[in-house]
Amino acid sequence: MKFYNKSHQYYCGADLHTKTLYLCVIDNKGNILMHRNISAKPKPFLRAIEPYREDLVVGVECMFSWYWLANLCIAHNIEFILGHALYMKCIHGGKSKSDKIDSEKIARLIRGGNFPQAYVYPPELRPIRDLLRRRRMLVRYRSELLAHIKITHHQYNASFFEKNINKKGNRQGLAELFDNPATRKNIEVDIEAADHLHGQIVQLENYVVKHAKAFDPRTYFRLQTVPGIGQILALTILYEIGAIERFPDVQHFCSYARLVKCPKESAGQLYGYGGQKMGNAHLKWAFSEATALLMRESQQAKDYVARLEKHHGKGKAMSILAHKLGRAVYTIIKRKDAFDVNYFFSH
Repeated sequence: MKFYNKSHQYYCGADLHTKTLYLCVIDNKGNILMHRNISAKPKPFLRAIEPYREDLVVGVECMFSWYWLANLCIAHNIEFILGHALYMKCIHGGKSKSDKIDSEKIARLIRGGNFPQAYVYPPELRPIRDLLRRRRMLVRYRSELLAHIKITHHQYNASFFEKNINKKGNRQGLAELFDNPATRKNIEVDIEAADHLHGQIVQLENYVVKHAKAFDPRTYFRLQTVPGIGQILALTILYEIGAIERFPDVQHFCSYARLVKCPKESAGQLYGYGGQKMGNAHLKWAFSEATALLMRESQQAKDYVARLEKHHGKGKAMSILAHKLGRAVYTIIKRKDAFDVNYFFSH
């Protein structure tokens, strides 16, 4: 956890919503200088903080509509910090709760050096990152449609379809396997929706590959030296990581990618693990996909998991390989080196 501990003359806590923005400005002695509710628009915000802009920091809890406020502060050279939503539970405690109370709590957390920071992702990289996340959602929807087709096949014990229906060209003639007209219509709807999503996913992937030019191309191609990591998966990993320099070591990186468990200890006793929701879920998914694809393309990966499986089981063996792959990706980006599969499995 990182805390913001820089000193300023003024501290602004902002309780942000889609339509309103409650501001609380305090000085370095803790005196409240301004406490008001304004419209969540750039002009009212700039007018409200104008008397304090000389040495001001603005802090807001991380929620879905923080982009515009961060961009506005960056454009006007105002210090902006983002609070980690799961670590800021302290502002939700107390006998009563309101936007006015929360904004003051945020301001006092900043002044006291107890504001838990989240990463303010660079504005120029956000659109492509969000597009890659949208692609993941569309792929998941398409998978649900194809899974429903298979489930319906088992429900009615229809004739076995030998082709892999994950490919668009192999989905022709699926509906004719069912006798009931309503069931056929059900399958036709699934096929039509899956085909439409397939077209949208292909267009999206082509757009992303063409326009994702913010990163060093050499790093992009180095990641593709890992068996199983292609263009889209490499871009997903790069855009979710952002600047590798924000991780002081590989342990912090693996924790952010949800590749390690977080032990909960007290008085020398281990009583479980926590923090499953801490970190980047999209990066966790990317490494899970990369691990599965690595096992598909590398016999050494299959042998490695088979050895671990004897002692830990299949699930934990795959998690160990994902953790090992995450450390390798960190090293590839940090040291600007290509992936060596023999070296990878020899250590």
